[in-house]
Amino acid sequence: MNEAAPAKENILAGIEMGVGVWAWGERLIWGYGRDYSLGDLRGAFESSIAAGIRLFDTAEIYGQGQSEQILGQFLKQAQEPVLVATKFMPFPWRLSRQSLMGALKSSLKRLGLEQVDLYQIHQPLPPVNIETWMEGLTEAVNAGLTRAVGVSNYDRRQMQRASDRLQREGVHLASNQVEYHLLNRKVEKNGLLRQCQEQETALIAYSPLAMGVLTGKYSPENLPQGVRSGRFGRKYLEKVQPLLTLLKRIGAEHGSKTPSQVALNWVMCKGALPIPGAKTLLQAEQNAGASGWRLSDEAVMQLDEMSDRVCSDL
Repeated sequence: MNEAAPAKENILAGIEMGVGVWAWGERLIWGYGRDYSLGDLRGAFESSIAAGIRLFDTAEIYGQGQSEQILGQFLKQAQEPVLVATKFMPFPWRLSRQSLMGALKSSLKRLGLEQVDLYQIHQPLPPVNIETWMEGLTEAVNAGLTRAVGVSNYDRRQMQRASDRLQREGVHLASNQVEYHLLNRKVEKNGLLRQCQEQETALIAYSPLAMGVLTGKYSPENLPQGVRSGRFGRKYLEKVQPLLTLLKRIGAEHGSKTPSQVALNWVMCKGALPIPGAKTLLQAEQNAGASGWRLSDEAVMQLDEMSDRVCSDL
């Protein structure tokens, strides 16, 4: 076995926050074309860029490719450098690493790019093993189609297997993208967050606002619509009210920050990189207000304690 080359600096180093664009073009789950338009998304993109947020995370399956296409449209007019991350879904019928290269080239075509900054495996799905997909990612790096590689929804053991295989080829595992927020702290409790930090692998936190619950806009009297209604029903929202009340109080103590800004900043304080969604200019502006400052240690401790209390009852 050849000795692995030294890992280059992680391209995500120093980035506080990005933008998740799952909702861009997604009609069934998020209501694209009904609740928000292409013009709204353009406003969110431009507002994020203006605020210095340059990382946009998409995937081939988001909106059946529409998310990548929409982001690609906006990239053509971008006046500032943008970091683009996308993902490969290892469907059961994709049985070789050649399918990864084909999917990446299709993503690049939709994005209008020759290279993405970060290419990730979306899920650790069978039947193809982790090592085979890591070989595919290495091939993508060597072909110049991506600058860095990552995984998503990998547990500690799976991430270690991925990292070990990549390291043999001198490729560093740049990221592991997982769900992480005040109402889901599994990666913090099971050691995955610590493992990422020890290996200099960025933990990208998707759904850092719990699909909108931590913004405070939903309540037992104002339930989310669509598929989210099944996960976040009236009883659930009743139980999380103490946490939302605390987010509001801490926000007032930190310069009139909103609950969502406090919740996002908490993720940053934990050493993770949140990628909240933004469907409108206003949402993008709200998200941007979460960066550039930090919660006090006492506030983080209070949120930790309330989170534990609330989650134990969910």
